[in-house]
Amino acid sequence: MSIAEAQEKVDQWIRSHGVRYFNELTNMAILTEEVGEVARIMARKYGEQSFKESDKDKELADEMADVLWVLICLANQTGVDLTKALENNFEKKTIRDKDRHKNNEKLG
Repeated sequence: MSIAEAQEKVDQWIRSHGVRYFNELTNMAILTEEVGEVARIMARKYGEQSFKESDKDKELADEMADVLWVLICLANQTGVDLTKALENNFEKKTIRDKDRHKNNEKLG
């Protein structure tokens, strides 16, 4: 699905199953929580921390989808077209960083 389709599907789901959006500050707190859950899995799977019993059933893909879901909610609530925002971000990065990474000795 496209980003625009995802924004529409989340909006439809919220309106049909979720009653209404949580307010923006609540969703910002939820986004932070969800990013923390991704970080927890990353630290255990790719880092040096070991899994706790309660973490073993967590799936990275599902937690990333949770992050994306809440980010889409925030975009919908604040009138952000994520397709356009991402296109603009690519343009910004291309102009700003077109040679930066190629010239980074640490990446060579």
